[in-house]
Amino acid sequence: MINEVNVLLTCLLVAAVSHWYGSDLLSLLRVLVSDALFAADMPEPEGTRRTPQGVPYSDLPHIVNADGLYLFCRYWEPSGPPKALVFLAHGAGEHCGVYRDVAGKLNQHSLFVFAHDHEGHGQSEGERMNIKNFQTYIRDSLQHIDLMKERYPGLPIFILGHSMGGAISILTACERPQDFAGVVLISPMIQMNPESATPFKVFIAKVLNHMVPSITIGSIDPKLISRDPKQVEAYETDELVYHGGMRVSFGMQMMAASSRIESEIPNIAWPFFLLHGDADKLCDIRGSYAMYNHAKSTDKKLKVYEGGYHALHHDLPETAESVLQEVSTWILERLPAPSEP
Repeated sequence: MINEVNVLLTCLLVAAVSHWYGSDLLSLLRVLVSDALFAADMPEPEGTRRTPQGVPYSDLPHIVNADGLYLFCRYWEPSGPPKALVFLAHGAGEHCGVYRDVAGKLNQHSLFVFAHDHEGHGQSEGERMNIKNFQTYIRDSLQHIDLMKERYPGLPIFILGHSMGGAISILTACERPQDFAGVVLISPMIQMNPESATPFKVFIAKVLNHMVPSITIGSIDPKLISRDPKQVEAYETDELVYHGGMRVSFGMQMMAASSRIESEIPNIAWPFFLLHGDADKLCDIRGSYAMYNHAKSTDKKLKVYEGGYHALHHDLPETAESVLQEVSTWILERLPAPSEP
């Protein structure tokens, strides 16, 4: 923006000089204007790009998405040759680093886990927890998945998504159903809670989105994340988690994604495993029931945790341990049998 203002002021100066002082000085100033325009269009050198926390991306694993934004990546590699790849999609406001325990468990079974912070999240660039089009998340996920497919050709690929990451996972698999051996969904965002998303509230949200899209409509209550006080405290003190309010524009994108999923469910034929707590107040469990009951897939499973909160993998220790074991077993059961020597 500063460059644009400088160029505009320079152009006004050129016009004034042309009128008062003639062509000689004008020629010189035209050169200056050309240099200014060139500088304004020059891309920022990669070495100067930094995370929102000020860390140079040159020091961090990252990809650059189709919009030129830098997305921070994590790679959890098993000690031996990997049997499969698992792409992990995190939820709204959080970041992929909080899944290191999930990745560690999968690594024990020779599964290579990879992830990135979605645009506007964690250590990735972009306006905090806001997106112009939910499809951007799907596009970026497929870009990262394609990159890993090239590096590890022939390995089966699974997706694991939590909360909003569940919605991303579903829509990603719907775009390329033939690419994935299975999808694991922990407390996925599938449908909006009908009590909170009443027709009147949706109408008001649409009006606000048109008039003041940046206005905030509430934030995530950390106490609804987990029944484990230690996990709640970890969430509250995590500086990479976005603790601000959710913009109306972001909420509208979430609703649009939910509508897309609703229309896709009858056509879903790929294997999936749903895990949901019946006390989840952030993502309605009725969405998981709807997907399980109406998807035409013949390889589908739903496990409900009585009293479980939203982040089942970070809920009470016995619940979290069960989730990690269930997820690992489900993926391993869908790996191809080892070939004969």
